[in-house]
Amino acid sequence: MTMRIYDTARRQVVPFEPGRLVKMYTCGITPYDSAHLGHAAVYVTYDVLRRRLEDMGHEVACVRNITDVDDDILRKARQLDVHYLDLAAGEIARFEKDMAALNILPVHSSPRATSAISDILGFIAMVLDNGHAYRAGGAVYFDVSSSECFGRLSHLERSEMLVLAAENGGNPDDPFKDDPLDFVLWQPSAEGEPAWDSLWGKGRPGWHIECSALALRELGTTIDLHGGGSDLIFPHHECEAAQSEAATGLPFVRHWMHVGMVRLGPEKMSKSLGNLVFVHELLETVEAPVIRLALLAQHYRSSWEWSDSMLGEAADRLARWRAAGEGEGAIEAVRARLDDDLDTPGALAAIDEAATAGLGVSAAAGLLGVAC
Repeated sequence: MTMRIYDTARRQVVPFEPGRLVKMYTCGITPYDSAHLGHAAVYVTYDVLRRRLEDMGHEVACVRNITDVDDDILRKARQLDVHYLDLAAGEIARFEKDMAALNILPVHSSPRATSAISDILGFIAMVLDNGHAYRAGGAVYFDVSSSECFGRLSHLERSEMLVLAAENGGNPDDPFKDDPLDFVLWQPSAEGEPAWDSLWGKGRPGWHIECSALALRELGTTIDLHGGGSDLIFPHHECEAAQSEAATGLPFVRHWMHVGMVRLGPEKMSKSLGNLVFVHELLETVEAPVIRLALLAQHYRSSWEWSDSMLGEAADRLARWRAAGEGEGAIEAVRARLDDDLDTPGALAAIDEAATAGLGVSAAAGLLGVAC
């Protein structure tokens, strides 16, 4: 069977037909606070995709990075008066514990940005040598006017890009930029911040360059599927694609897949807003498969609002599935639903129907990562 998944760049559901080895990169956490349900929704989505690909006979090399040096973690470390790597270590341990509890398969690797400084420096040198970046004010900037692919992922108007860049640390008003949308590859470190030696002075990497360097190091020049939350489409993934193709001269990503936002009230769950439902807190009172089922009840591309009532509905569903017992009821129906743009709500409905008919559904539930 052919799997079909929505591609963000092409803006349509298209066949996803990788080779036997599937190279997948999902943007990971910035470990300055605990994982919330928005994070969980993203990583459960890619976990289900991976399970179906492996069920089809593929080998999946899934890389999920850790952004352990950037503005957010440095700011939080200053507030707490702790070393930024100590802050990161504690939050990474809690994140990994949460993901294991949610039955998310271990990833191929989870490289940290601080492990890749030499790779980042080499990457920036390639971009400069290829004429796609410039030095100014002690920093190195990517020249978006030099990139033929900049804008092809998000399809945004320039005015929209400028707003999102300002909201996400892009600093369009930086006087050293040739264009407000140009973005930092290397920047001077402020007093008290970590700094590394480079040909362009002591400093630290920009946000976007970290993922490009890690993806290149871990998976090679072209990735089969790359994704994260839909809030990363611009500027992060747009910039990542532009600089990666500028460095290598080759396509960066064959298929872009993004997960919708989880809201609590009218706003998306966000560390900056503080409107969060933390995974580790839910796990204190709720069985992990119930949380996973509540997330799978929403289609991955949709943005949706969290309600505690979803846990009750998921608990009832899990009880019905367990009562149905072991068996392969609905397994083919679930495969068909997952192959149709990862339709997990449809997959849940198929399992419900089989369980109601008295068929065991443990195999189908297992394909969704739900232990019955």
